[in-house]
Amino acid sequence: MNKNINKNSKILITGAAGFIGFHLASLLLEKDYKVVGIDNINDYYDVNLKESRLSLLKKNENFIFHKIDLKDKENIDKLFDKYKFDYVINLGAQAGVRYSIENPYAYVDSNLIGFMNILEACRHNPVKHLLYASSSSVYGGNKVAPFSTNHNVDHPVSLYAATKKSNELMAHTYSHLYGIPTTGLRFFTVYGPWGRPDMAYFSFTKNILQGKTINVFNHGKMERDFTYVGDIVEGIYKLIPLAPKGNDAWDETKDDISSSFAPYKIYNIGNNQPVKLEKFIFVLEDKIGKKANKNYMPMQPGDVLRTYADVSDLSKDIDFKPNTSIEEGLGKFVKWYKEYYQI
Repeated sequence: MNKNINKNSKILITGAAGFIGFHLASLLLEKDYKVVGIDNINDYYDVNLKESRLSLLKKNENFIFHKIDLKDKENIDKLFDKYKFDYVINLGAQAGVRYSIENPYAYVDSNLIGFMNILEACRHNPVKHLLYASSSSVYGGNKVAPFSTNHNVDHPVSLYAATKKSNELMAHTYSHLYGIPTTGLRFFTVYGPWGRPDMAYFSFTKNILQGKTINVFNHGKMERDFTYVGDIVEGIYKLIPLAPKGNDAWDETKDDISSSFAPYKIYNIGNNQPVKLEKFIFVLEDKIGKKANKNYMPMQPGDVLRTYADVSDLSKDIDFKPNTSIEEGLGKFVKWYKEYYQI
């Protein structure tokens, strides 16, 4: 599948010091690709963790890093002009549903203005394929499960989700107007080693180990399609050479709305197996070897009851389906956590 990516291809990963960006860069470097990474190393969460990820990537001579903020149009343009990228994977974004309620403008800067700068740079420095992170949060209040890329996603319940939906609309416009092949990736609750401390499983682990109480929202009755980070980056890697092509005969009344008359495509990348939060905590307790003190609480604003990915397109187009169990994935996370924090 990846025979179409020449080893000399120039690949840009935005958000390279972030959780998914770090894992994707590591995978590509392992396979002897040349990677340019950018990140603004903001302090949304522990900067030391980001620096630790970067220090590992920098050990590889095929990795070049530039500290650039996505909203810095001048330096983004200079970067594209210098390297003439073949492939761009935009994983840099302001993450987090709950933080978007407290600090909405951070999402406008990074997820809207920043993405606009990437689109404009790809327009003026044509690339073979732009892949970008969307999110399962775009499904918002949808009740029909599993969530399909053929479902309408016009009812977000957080600003974070709204910015991700906006990215898909912006990408489609640029695919149509300028022929840029774009692929949007709706990630479903990503977890694993080197994860984000603001994610529930990370703070649960920290609090359980320290004997502190964990807050369990909606009394543990939520379901999430927890997806191991290794599966996420394997899916991205397999999609890089698969630049979408427009379909001149596309008809929204009968064709898949995840594709278009433009060279545009949307995929879900999820485990296709929702797990109750209660079960997730039970497995985490087992891997840590310690029971949690639980404080059951009501649902939080911006949260959804359930996420569940339909990944049939992924299976059909790249013969791939995430399949890491939470037992295996959480085992790897807890092992990493104890080693990293020397517990």
